[in-house]
Amino acid sequence: MSKLYWVLFFSFLSACAPKIEKVPLPIEVSNKFSTSGVATLQEHWWLGLNDPQLNQLIEQALTENFSLKSAYNRLEQANITAKQSGAELIPSLTATFTGSQQYSNTGDSNPFSLGLTASYEVDLWGRIRANQQAAELDALATVENVKTAALSLSSEVAITWYRLVEQRSQLDLLAKQIKTNEDNVQLLLSRFAGAQATAADLYQQQQTLEASIGERYTIRANIKVLQHLLSLLLGKTPTTLTLPQKNYLPDLTEQPITGLSSDLIQRRPDLRATYFLVQAANQRVASAIADRFPKLSLTANINTRSTDLQSLFNNWIATLAGNLILPIVDGGRRVAVVDINKAKAKEALNNYATALQTAVKEVEDSLVQEKQQKLYLLSLNKQYAFSQQATQQIRIRFMYGAIDFLRVLTTQISQQNLERKQITAKRQLIEYRLKLYRVLAGGWELKESNTEKEQSNG
Repeated sequence: MSKLYWVLFFSFLSACAPKIEKVPLPIEVSNKFSTSGVATLQEHWWLGLNDPQLNQLIEQALTENFSLKSAYNRLEQANITAKQSGAELIPSLTATFTGSQQYSNTGDSNPFSLGLTASYEVDLWGRIRANQQAAELDALATVENVKTAALSLSSEVAITWYRLVEQRSQLDLLAKQIKTNEDNVQLLLSRFAGAQATAADLYQQQQTLEASIGERYTIRANIKVLQHLLSLLLGKTPTTLTLPQKNYLPDLTEQPITGLSSDLIQRRPDLRATYFLVQAANQRVASAIADRFPKLSLTANINTRSTDLQSLFNNWIATLAGNLILPIVDGGRRVAVVDINKAKAKEALNNYATALQTAVKEVEDSLVQEKQQKLYLLSLNKQYAFSQQATQQIRIRFMYGAIDFLRVLTTQISQQNLERKQITAKRQLIEYRLKLYRVLAGGWELKESNTEKEQSNG
């Protein structure tokens, strides 16, 4: 058989490999979102917040977080699996060498033997290539999963950071409120001594003061817990990390451009991961179908034997054999494997559809939540302005004895609650923006930390 024939033959076999088809959208998705901002969405989404301290924390988390390092380990495993799945496309070659000492009454001998065996399964129907492509698609999905993990980590760091900043801000505000309540107690003590206030008024103000002091313990505990969580996210053991000091929440920048839904589908790593898994499932269906067809295996052996090493390479025997296996009766096992993989492919497609719907929902939810939260915060600011005016007028009337202290106390408690609500509402507004950044963001090129590289090389 000529060399040209073999080239054409194996070219034909290569053409049998199943193609990776594009997967159309399984659901209808509107082209535009309900609203859109004007700012450009940056690849590293957190840069849009203009917070240098947050930038530093996220960069450290992306380098040192152990959960993200575990995601890199899973990616390494997926890449190795993909390489392993393609090993069947390369012929295997094994060598054997034996030597022994034989004794008999006619004399001693030292027989030696040397053999080389090559085997190869001809991928007639693309079964091996389909498995290899499925594994490669799994690896691509794992790459996107790592990017998704990095996005989730950066978002969690930002949320924890601003919750910590909020609690610090609440603690500062509480210190001012405690000072105000202490001054009120001293004022009532003086008026009580002059028979201008009742004991009930004094007890009520003292209870308000003590409530503020008690709340301070809770806030201090919250600060410690958030510090511990942030340390863990940054790959450090709690109490071993010194965090930046910041006790005020930043104002939001302009809302980012949402873009088209098609851009979101191509950009978001979790959607890309589910897309690759659909393609991988389709390849496994093709592999299962090809497994029902005949298999052709080729083997080649070269052997030599001799009683001494000098003449071992003089006598060679070569054999070439082909083995064709045709499944006839297997109790429906191969058909069942095909059906199972088809069901898995349908499941993967439905998961993809669910992920698409969820992604659109997340964007729309974030848009409406941020919009309504801005209106809520504006309402709180108006309420606080009215409360300040009311408190001032009521306090003046109380000093002249026109009203009792209960009105003063009620107005004061209402104003202090509004001050705390304002801080919480601003933090919640920031979280809605963080969520919008998160659901719009795509992945970026990730780099393993030096520690991770050393562990991999080790």
